[in-house]
Amino acid sequence: MKITTWNVNSLTARLQHVLDWTAANPVDVLCIQELKLTDDKFPLDVLRGIGYEHCAVFGQKTYNGVAVMSRFPVRDIVKNIAGFEDENSRLLSVTVETPSGALRLVNGYFVNGQAPGTEKFDYKMSWLRGLRDYLREEIAHHPELVLVGDFNIAPEDRDSFDPEGLRETIHHTTEEREHFRKLLELGLVDSFRLFEQPEKSFSWWDYRMLGYQKNRGLRIDHILVSEPLKPRVAGCSIDRAPRKWKQPSDHAPVTVEIL
Repeated sequence: MKITTWNVNSLTARLQHVLDWTAANPVDVLCIQELKLTDDKFPLDVLRGIGYEHCAVFGQKTYNGVAVMSRFPVRDIVKNIAGFEDENSRLLSVTVETPSGALRLVNGYFVNGQAPGTEKFDYKMSWLRGLRDYLREEIAHHPELVLVGDFNIAPEDRDSFDPEGLRETIHHTTEEREHFRKLLELGLVDSFRLFEQPEKSFSWWDYRMLGYQKNRGLRIDHILVSEPLKPRVAGCSIDRAPRKWKQPSDHAPVTVEIL
C-alpha cells in the first residue's frame, strides 16, 4: 500500500491539485495538512467520488486542520493529543483496516514555532513533548504505526539548503532536532532515509525569492514508521512535480510504499 503526506496549504485553493495528483498517483491513503476549512466545508462527496470513501476530518476555520483520506475503512479516530489541551486542530489518529491488517496512522501538522525565544516556540516545545508522551502509549498499543505530516523540523544539515546560514534558526534549532531524535527513540524510523536519495532533496520551498527555482528548500515533511514495519518499507520519495504547477502549495507530497 502507498501512504502520502501533503501539506496542501488550503484545500479550498488546492482541491483541483489534489484531484489531478491522485488521478496520476492513486495512493491508498492521503494525509493532508493545513486544510484551512471547517469540517462542514470538507469536500467529502468529491473525494469519495474518486475512491476515497473513508475520510476522517479535523478542520479549523482559516488555520490548521488535518484529514486522512483512505480507500480502506478507518476507525478509532482520535483528534489532537490525548491529555494535551490545545485549541488548534493539529493531529488526527486513525486505525486503517488495510488488506495486510490494522495499521495505526497518525497525521500531524506540527507547530511552526516562529522563532526561538518566542511564545510560539515555547508552544512548539510543549506540543512536541505532549506528542512524544502520546505516541509512546500509541506505539505500545499499536506496534504497527506510521507517523506522517508537516513536522516543521529539518532533522539534519542535509535537510536544509543552507545549514550553516540557518543554524539555530526555526526548523534548525538544536531543541527541535532533539525532539525529532527522541521521536525516533520511541521506536520509529525515518522511511525516507532507508533509501539512497538525491542530494538536496527537499519537500518545502519558500514562495519568495525564487525559492523553488533555486532549490532553496527544506525537508520538513516526514513519514516515520515503527520498527515492526521497517522490513516492509519498499520505498519513499518526494514528488516535486506539483510544486511547479500554477498557484501551488509550498510543500510537495511525500509517499511511502509498505508491502
